[in-house]
Amino acid sequence: MAGWIYRENRVPAYQKEYQKHDGVRLWMKSRGRWMIPAYKVVLYTSIGSSLYMMGRLVLGHKTWFGKN
Repeated sequence: MAGWIYRENRVPAYQKEYQKHDGVRLWMKSRGRWMIPAYKVVLYTSIGSSLYMMGRLVLGHKTWFGKN
């Protein structure tokens, strides 16, 4: 428990990282570079598949592939 209490203060390092003028948006710095693209892939895939199936249902097909 003493290691947790007496650890180094990382706030100045984080403050230096967030206040750096490197052109990267703040939400991009805080969430990491892998989280936003993964979120966009899931978002656009789900929207695209929903629109695809809506179009198939309008045409009378109730499955993902084929004419049934």
